[in-house]
Amino acid sequence: MADDMEKTEEPTPKKIEDARKEGNVPKSQDVSSFLTLLVAVGATFALLPLIRDHLYKLYIYYHSLMGKELTKTLVFDIGFISLKELAITILPLAAIVALSGIIAAVLQFGFIFTTKPLEPKLSKIDPIKGFGKLFSLKKLIEGIKIIAKVTIVFIVAFFFLISFTKELPQVINFPLIAQLAWLKEKVIILASIMLIIFFVLALVDLLIVRFQYFKDLKMSKQEIKDEHKQMDGDPHVKARIKKIQMEMAQKRMMQDIPKADVVITNPTHYAIAIRYDKEKENAPRVIAKGVDQIALKIREIARENLIQIVENPPLARELYKACEINDEIPQTLYKAVAEVLAFIYQSKKGGTG
Repeated sequence: MADDMEKTEEPTPKKIEDARKEGNVPKSQDVSSFLTLLVAVGATFALLPLIRDHLYKLYIYYHSLMGKELTKTLVFDIGFISLKELAITILPLAAIVALSGIIAAVLQFGFIFTTKPLEPKLSKIDPIKGFGKLFSLKKLIEGIKIIAKVTIVFIVAFFFLISFTKELPQVINFPLIAQLAWLKEKVIILASIMLIIFFVLALVDLLIVRFQYFKDLKMSKQEIKDEHKQMDGDPHVKARIKKIQMEMAQKRMMQDIPKADVVITNPTHYAIAIRYDKEKENAPRVIAKGVDQIALKIREIARENLIQIVENPPLARELYKACEINDEIPQTLYKAVAEVLAFIYQSKKGGTG
């Protein structure tokens, strides 16, 4: 019994889906941060001409104000123009970065919309549980990860910055344009190194997060048994299974109609397809039946396959009530069905002749 209560089993699809509905998904903050940073760096370089042009325009505007008397109107104009140029410079980059954050989340666990995490719960303000979470294994792992990331980034950045500073005595003698080119080159190198480090850290974090997520969702054997019982008793699940079974049975039934010898109709509400193989069967068999739309479909398939349709309302109703799919017709209807089949066979012989 104790073994049944140990959480040793992988989570079922239903357990994972229920967790998603609760907003519990395997989200790596490092992956989101890396993708956002990657997009931000790329967007910054792509938007550099735009940023440069508008900052230069702002510089020219400020320069043109030299010597002018500051009035209330001028102060308003300075504020408006400054905000407009800064907005044109910053907003495209901010929008791209915000969108990349959303895409990063969707790439990790798909699109999900739920308000469950926002619902008030007394357990969230329980001081005892809150204190316990502060010293949980999960928090310890998070702390170790943060310390490791900061240490790695600091050491690598420090190493490259030291190597760059060794070149400063020579760079001081360069023309201004050459100095700016050197600075741009070093910034690109440092940014590339940092992105590689963040990529590796994000990949490791993603693996840890997913491992921890599925570990937390593990179930006991008893939980799996209880879930199966719950699903078996769920009327929605039963209804769905029944619907699927009916659709499959109807599909097979429609595929069998071309094998029929005759279709007996009401003529508008009922349609029953009869097959009789003298060598294999003791009596004629109903291979398809239906009312209304299904009956129309049966007649349509019969016409497409040149199967004769016979209008016999009383017989059609009796067959529909007395027989299920693949049932042999009852003895009480032998004579009526035999007369129909004899008529069909006679018609075929006459047509052949």
